[in-house]
Amino acid sequence: MGLRIFNTFTRAKEEFTPLVPGRVGLYVCGVTVYDVCHIGHARAYVAFDVVQRYLRRCGYEVTYVRNFTDVDDKIIRRAAEVGVPVQELTERYIRAFHEDMEALGVARADVEPRVTDHIAQIIATVERILARGHAYVADGDVYFDIERFPGYLALSGRRLDEMVAGASERVDPSEANKRHPLDFALWKRSKPGEPAWDSPWGPGRPGWHIECSTMSSLYLGEVFDIHGGGMDLIFPHHENERAQSWAATGREFVRVWMHNGFVTVGQAQEKMAKSLKNFFTIRDVISQYHPEGLRYFLLTTHYRSPINFTETAISEAENRVEYLYEGLLGARDFLARSPAEPDPAGVERSLARFTEAMDDDFNTAAALGGLAEDARALNEALAARGADQGRRVATALRCVEEQGKVLGLCERDPRATLADIQDRKVRRRGLDRDEVGRLVAERSEARVRRDFATADALRARLLEMGVQVMDSPAGTRWKVV
Repeated sequence: MGLRIFNTFTRAKEEFTPLVPGRVGLYVCGVTVYDVCHIGHARAYVAFDVVQRYLRRCGYEVTYVRNFTDVDDKIIRRAAEVGVPVQELTERYIRAFHEDMEALGVARADVEPRVTDHIAQIIATVERILARGHAYVADGDVYFDIERFPGYLALSGRRLDEMVAGASERVDPSEANKRHPLDFALWKRSKPGEPAWDSPWGPGRPGWHIECSTMSSLYLGEVFDIHGGGMDLIFPHHENERAQSWAATGREFVRVWMHNGFVTVGQAQEKMAKSLKNFFTIRDVISQYHPEGLRYFLLTTHYRSPINFTETAISEAENRVEYLYEGLLGARDFLARSPAEPDPAGVERSLARFTEAMDDDFNTAAALGGLAEDARALNEALAARGADQGRRVATALRCVEEQGKVLGLCERDPRATLADIQDRKVRRRGLDRDEVGRLVAERSEARVRRDFATADALRARLLEMGVQVMDSPAGTRWKVV
């Protein structure tokens, strides 16, 4: 049937047909750079990293745009709190974002525009909206007039009367000149000490929503294929983007809206948010667990569904990653000694199953199920004997590697990755490697003496410590489980 994507606007899965055959324009709202990212951000950017990877695998030429909001109330407040210039703060957190994403295997977007580099274009967009009669100037501010857009709230499905009642209860005194409680700022007049740019309405800076309408149209055109972001952006950000883009051009500017679900935390499965102070930064998590374990965890649930973060879940995901890399290492070592070619039919069957899962609205949970089957087949092939062993190993390895390219898994050096995972497990359990080594050596000596009672007791003691001992003709090794 081909790729089908759930469109938030129509609330249905639709067969995907790009605006221009063979090409896809994808815009995803980026971060406001005033702090390091939490795993809610990781959820969004891992999800859309897989989207762009799969679109490219399908043969599309993709232009992926992901912006940075580098001027904003939160940024201004944080810069004042820490006593540094706004630009110094934003540069710091843009670097931190790139470091976090690189750790998670999230590729850089093709274009990563910053608001402060596009002030002239944003002003031009605001002027166009004013000229078309969909905005008004009020004492240096420019507001969008939501009553001039009959389709307002169609994306979020909210009711205007309910929204007006809620908004009327929390009117910001600084926005007293608004005609309607839900009118939103396209341009904000500057306050003393704030960053400001000259404009036809006086010194100020862009509102939050106008930046994405401007930059998406600049790099992808007035109408483009896919706009993505977290579900928390549906209202007000994406609702307002849709309104102002329509006002500027008279056209629906997005053909498919995609939104990822929230990360929840703990038994209560409460939404994770900085405002609730229940969030984990990416750096918090990957200081304890391997980054690919976090990526794997985030793919275990369909991107539109909520995913609950627990230590058990992230630990299990890391174990799955370790299992994958053990298979990769074993297979590559085996094929280096005994080269063999994969069975094309076997690879085709596996990738057809993978494609079926991914064509169903990028169902990574189902795709991981298929990947797990191939990883198990790989380890079974390594343990087998017979004339077709090499072909089985090569086939399963190719299947795992090809799926990994789309899911962003199994792309690292296996030996280094396995060593890194073990180092983290040793630290989490507070183990002393020298002590573990001594106990393993004592057990080996007991086995040589045929003192199996002592050997078994030492094995049991090591297991209590979380250490598994593995004997083979090549010798004894151990790992933390």
